[in-house]
Amino acid sequence: MKIIDVHATPLAIPLSDPKIPWFWGSFTQVIVEVKTGDGLTGYGEAFGYGVPQAVADVVNYTLRPLLIGQDATDISGIADSLFRQTHLFGRYGVTTFAISGVDIALWDLAGKRAGLPLYALLGGAASREVKAYASLVRYSDTDQMAADAEKAAGEGYEMVKLHQTDVESIRKGREAIGGEMLMTVDVNCEWTPSHATEMALAMDEHDLLWLEEPVWPPEDYAGLAQVMDESGVALAAGENACTVHQFQLMMSEGAVRYAQPSVIKVGGLSEFMKVATLAETFNLSLAPHSPYFGPGFLATLHLIAHTRRAEWIEKIYCELEASVFIPPLEFDGGRFTIPEGPGLGLDVDPLVLKEYALKK
Repeated sequence: MKIIDVHATPLAIPLSDPKIPWFWGSFTQVIVEVKTGDGLTGYGEAFGYGVPQAVADVVNYTLRPLLIGQDATDISGIADSLFRQTHLFGRYGVTTFAISGVDIALWDLAGKRAGLPLYALLGGAASREVKAYASLVRYSDTDQMAADAEKAAGEGYEMVKLHQTDVESIRKGREAIGGEMLMTVDVNCEWTPSHATEMALAMDEHDLLWLEEPVWPPEDYAGLAQVMDESGVALAAGENACTVHQFQLMMSEGAVRYAQPSVIKVGGLSEFMKVATLAETFNLSLAPHSPYFGPGFLATLHLIAHTRRAEWIEKIYCELEASVFIPPLEFDGGRFTIPEGPGLGLDVDPLVLKEYALKK
């Protein structure tokens, strides 16, 4: 079935709780629509923190002309073609984010055309329920951080992730959630390998399941391997990696115990599945990066259920004043149930696209 239109809409939706210290104020995301001649529309999502307009422009002005008239059922062929025709602009960053959004939309279309939810189209799933962990933002007010961590623990989550970078904050977080609950820490590429080893040892006094992205730059896989070897602390990384090729380098270096592909950054479902297969080859777990609210989050639910390489989905611990889905995705007791509708299972609300569209 031929593609007749492609469009990306950058959104800016305010958080429902203005006390949450979100860096960009409103939550920015990029929703991608791919329409085919049979009247179907597939929805995808491209990573857009801080640069939503740039990512949307890549979809609308670079990828759209390459996609019009193409066979939407040839998902792997389209992915290969887009990567080849855009490599001059860089293999990573906004170009790959945009390709990710298109790829997710094509898989949504495939599920809708087959009349199957995505996980079934991919080959099935062990369960339609996926456990979530609460991923807190970084707080300057550590009392508020501790209060929110305690609140999350009381809501049914089985694990909390902190984004603090000092040992005292980690201690406060651990005290807030108690000694039995699982806890991870993500420091967003903060340190040199030697400093990261020192901090990993200090933070692990508070019983971390993993320490996430402790080394700058994120592609210093040898540095990550050094930290894990010297500290003995399990590391997680991968949200900043694009395509399976960067994950191949990461895993070959022995840099992580938990690989963290982000479906809206890595290249979409097609590339995520390659990373999942690679993780199985290296006998590693997946802990997908998914602090977003659009079709990419739904895609991650389906992928976790299907691949069986991950135990949790990352749920950013805040809410938006409007859901992009109709009906909103249900969440109860720290678990998500994958919707049974065809494709991703839910459609995007056109009124939300219109009301919260980011103006240039």
